[in-house]
Amino acid sequence: MAAEQFVIGQRWISSAEKELGLGVVTDARDRRVSLSFPACGEHRTYADRNAPLTRVKYDVGDTVYDLDDQAWLVDELQDEGHITYLVTGIDGTQKALSEVELDPFVHFSGPLERLLAGNLDKPRQFQLRLHTLEHLRRLQASGVGGLLGPRVDLLKHQIYIANEVANRFAPRVLLADEVGLGKTIEAGLIIHHQRHNHRAQRILIALPDSLVHQWLVEMLRRFNLHFSVMNQARIDDAIESGDVNPFDSAQLVLCPISLFTARDENLQLACQCEWDLLCVDEAHHLVWSEQQPSIEYQAVESLAKLARGLLLLTATPEQLGLKSHFARLRLLDPDRYHSLEEFRAEEDKYQPINELIQTLLADDGAAALQSDAGRQQQLAEFIGEDRVTSLMAKLASAEAPSEMIVDTVRELLDRHGTGRVLFRNTRGSVSGFPQRCLDAVPLDMPAHYDSASLYPEQDQPEDWVELDPRVEWLEQFLKLNRKQKVLLITASAKTALALESYLTLRQGIRASVFHEGMSLLERDRSAAYFADDEAGAQVLVCSEIGSEGRNFQFAHHLVLFDLPANPDLLEQRIGRLDRIGQQHDIQIHVPYFEDSSQAVLLQWYDQGLQAFTQTCPIGGAVKQQVQTELENALADPSNAAACQGLISKTESLAKELIAVLQSGRDRLLELNSCNPSVAQNIIDQVGEAAQENALQDYMLMAFDQFGVDHQDHSEQTWVLHPSETMHSPFPELPEDGISVCFNRNKALSREELSFLSWEHPMVTATMDMVASGDHGNCSLCTLKLPPLKAGTWLLEAVYVVHCPAPKAHQLNRFLPLTPIRVLLDQGGKDLAGVVAGHQLTGLAKTLPRKTAADIVKHLKPEVEGRLGKAKTNAETQAKALLKSAREALTKEQDAELARMVALAKVNPNIRAEEISALEEQNAMAENYLKQSQLRLDALRVVVVT
Repeated sequence: MAAEQFVIGQRWISSAEKELGLGVVTDARDRRVSLSFPACGEHRTYADRNAPLTRVKYDVGDTVYDLDDQAWLVDELQDEGHITYLVTGIDGTQKALSEVELDPFVHFSGPLERLLAGNLDKPRQFQLRLHTLEHLRRLQASGVGGLLGPRVDLLKHQIYIANEVANRFAPRVLLADEVGLGKTIEAGLIIHHQRHNHRAQRILIALPDSLVHQWLVEMLRRFNLHFSVMNQARIDDAIESGDVNPFDSAQLVLCPISLFTARDENLQLACQCEWDLLCVDEAHHLVWSEQQPSIEYQAVESLAKLARGLLLLTATPEQLGLKSHFARLRLLDPDRYHSLEEFRAEEDKYQPINELIQTLLADDGAAALQSDAGRQQQLAEFIGEDRVTSLMAKLASAEAPSEMIVDTVRELLDRHGTGRVLFRNTRGSVSGFPQRCLDAVPLDMPAHYDSASLYPEQDQPEDWVELDPRVEWLEQFLKLNRKQKVLLITASAKTALALESYLTLRQGIRASVFHEGMSLLERDRSAAYFADDEAGAQVLVCSEIGSEGRNFQFAHHLVLFDLPANPDLLEQRIGRLDRIGQQHDIQIHVPYFEDSSQAVLLQWYDQGLQAFTQTCPIGGAVKQQVQTELENALADPSNAAACQGLISKTESLAKELIAVLQSGRDRLLELNSCNPSVAQNIIDQVGEAAQENALQDYMLMAFDQFGVDHQDHSEQTWVLHPSETMHSPFPELPEDGISVCFNRNKALSREELSFLSWEHPMVTATMDMVASGDHGNCSLCTLKLPPLKAGTWLLEAVYVVHCPAPKAHQLNRFLPLTPIRVLLDQGGKDLAGVVAGHQLTGLAKTLPRKTAADIVKHLKPEVEGRLGKAKTNAETQAKALLKSAREALTKEQDAELARMVALAKVNPNIRAEEISALEEQNAMAENYLKQSQLRLDALRVVVVT
């Protein structure tokens, strides 16, 4: 740098902070140089010998801009320490323009501009850009974008539903998996997928008060989605200050349904906004009747009519009855589900379809169909005679008839039933669940207790805990199992508080309490205290509210201090531990009083419904039919005959109802809710696209170049901190640092680590920062390459095809951001297929900035000439890419449109707007592809020495 003197008034640019624009020298003395950057109001001072500065010097023929943004053509320049340009304007006016009068907002961001200005990047920065473009191409073409980022196990039923639903236009579906199968994760996967692929930007989640904070944490921890919690205080503050609609203050909003039922004004504010997707949890609590729907149901109905997409999470439909099931479906599509009676009649038609499917799926299904003309005729009624005739001809000569039978079953499922809008997986179809083991503990009832009461302690003085045999048993049990986490559930908050206080203060047992009287923050703290392995509570004492929403599968001991009268509540209690991910058999401990109503209820659940040892989807329906007998047996527990009669009747009814479920629509829904082979294919694609080692290498390269301190903590685990050399904040990097890992399995077991995937905000922002900025887009280096003659030079040009389409159209799946690399020698021969970019980078050496600038100045005419040849080569490759993209797009979209149109004729669940959206998208896609342009993305000059 000593060869060129700094003079006040000169224009320079900072190689380290290109975003500052043109700088002007304000002081140059005492071996230091100071510059002002007017474009951003910044000042910098450097040591003059190693200042990261490049002199701005335009050449004859270049276009420059003055302080009034007027364009001028350079005719001549005079350099006398500072430069004066003799320029000509558009109107022919000529004048002298000092470099001090140049527009400071001009940025040399284009590759050629930066090259000719001598504003060069290092070879490794150029290589990071190439890696970024290549990874973007690979990820966009993978077909599984949106499924890579979530911190979840890749379970077939969840991945299948997420992929099936999230790829639809404005999906409106009911997620009704049995308890423990992960409906919240399925909803999160869909939301993340739609958000990542720009199909949904504004999302509203409405749910019971008790689940607000849990969802907030889950969306952030598992899906990196930052939802804003809407509450009354926030609404009041916004109204008082005159701000915009508070529901418009965030893209992702989460709020309790009670917010809409407390004040009509709150619901009106939410309805004034546009929502791409509405998600409602615990939708079975929305009570509906044709005469008087509940206020909660009406609130959700108002929002559902406005939202483009709708996800309803609910308990298993059969547990709630047909009427309740219909109430959820009419929220999805009120035009399709407008009459309860018509829906009942339609449901009755599914039985013969299910029987036909059972026949086809039998081991001899193909042979049975070929030999049974009656079955063939029945199948023709559902899919058409022509289709059956074609199928029979193919079966006669097929080597693998089972595959054709499976395709036929899929066609039946596609055309009939509510399978397109309702997804319900059962435990019977999903592996990975533990066994349930009942430990019934009979105890003598205190004389002063009422034997006919299920909760006799509630009528006793406050000292009941010192006299109740159940408490004494609990105390001994906890002391014998000190190293085990224990979840205890009881019916009332009062009982829970008394138990927690007694265990903590009287017995010195670490206990925590969880009940409806606590704030959300207090509940979270209590749950966190219980989850802490080292210094946490041994037992969490919950009131009935603890049986909904919260999951504690890290524990496997469940104490039911009492039993709920509702079978569905019992299932909810057990479901807090009996979930996918549970590593041990569930030990269910039930202390009860002999010869009491508690003993009767225990027998009814165990012997009549088998509700402790297996899931019980028919419990509620059975209870309705034996309500009188159950009440009588509970009121007179000493009547053994009445108890036995109740249990016998319950066993009989349970068997009948389970048989009905197994033979009815249950099988249709189960088949339609998960296609294992399709799901496994998606999981394989996710695994292939994840490339955890490649991601780690890429991010470590980015950390090095952007000044992020990174310390190796353990395998694929790093601790990141901002460094003193960082010129600007690094995306998603807190000031106090962060611990990250790149391995999914480790992230699932180490929740304190951030899981970096290709879809993590830190990674996507880094890739965007490189690809959309000028980092690494211009470089010059030297290297020794024996086949090439010393003194020659190569021009490496990287182009991309830019398609100006909205991301929601997903055209990048067909035309991903593919880098087109051209490497020309002095004879115009393209060596890109012979010498890879990373090979050049590995051999490359950098030059002093002044020397590099001189080389560029010398080669300028030849660079510009050779660039024309490079563009011609790239255009040929771009045409081939566009042709391939059009063919793939046309093939897929035409096939999908034809399929949807055909299905709409036989399945009323196909919404007209879905077909309209497909038609519109097909028409627009071709137009967008026609507007695609070839863009120069990066340049590198390689001088052979």
